Amino acid sequence: MRNVAKLGTFFWSALFAFFSIGAFAADNAPLERAPDTMQARVMGCATCHGSQGQGTDNDYFPRLSGKPAGYLYNQLLAFRDGRRKYPPMNYLLAYLPDAYLKQIAEYFASEHPPFPPPSPVTADANTLDLGKTLVTKGNASRNVPACVSCHGASMTGMEPAIPGLLGLHADYLSAQLGAWRYGTRSTVAPDCMGQVAKLLSDRDITAIAAYLASLPAPANPSPVAAGSLKMPLACGSVHN
Repeated sequence: MRNVAKLGTFFWSALFAFFSIGAFAADNAPLERAPDTMQARVMGCATCHGSQGQGTDNDYFPRLSGKPAGYLYNQLLAFRDGRRKYPPMNYLLAYLPDAYLKQIAEYFASEHPPFPPPSPVTADANTLDLGKTLVTKGNASRNVPACVSCHGASMTGMEPAIPGLLGLHADYLSAQLGAWRYGTRSTVAPDCMGQVAKLLSDRDITAIAAYLASLPAPANPSPVAAGSLKMPLACGSVHN
């Protein structure tokens, strides 16, 4: 919770500084129209997610680059429309139109900076083994599907809207699974991730997050083609 508070303080301080600079410039120089370029449009994103959406060392600002454009677009809509709760993102996107958000999503989907090295492993061997089992095999007795059945054997995602799960910090992955489980993150029905997350225990979530964060990037980090995987659940975000 302390980390989240720090993130909020950092964001609002940066936003205040940005607008203060703009106000000073407006009072002391002729008005100059901002360039209508994609680089200018995503400057606000780059502060937290990196200039190419590559992510940062901060646990809670995820990598965006290379993920399917449909997935990124769905997340921008979710923040704008309140299905995902994070006030700075909700505020920034509140009045942006669909077409604008779609262009931002396509921009980051087309970026392919190198992946960072995996996070240092802090989990014990039993936890990593449990995570590997859930990611690769699931748990049939509890109707928990394997992560690879939707996100691909290399965990790079599937077009048009299933994200890759590599290059992310364990704390971020754990937080998102928790958000799905408690309903603070959701998507259009049927909400398949919400269904799956509610079947996971706290230990399951810790194990999955630790194992995924320990994986190196594959040789080909691109999402697999649409229809390559026969998904075990219907997901509204894939078809909307």
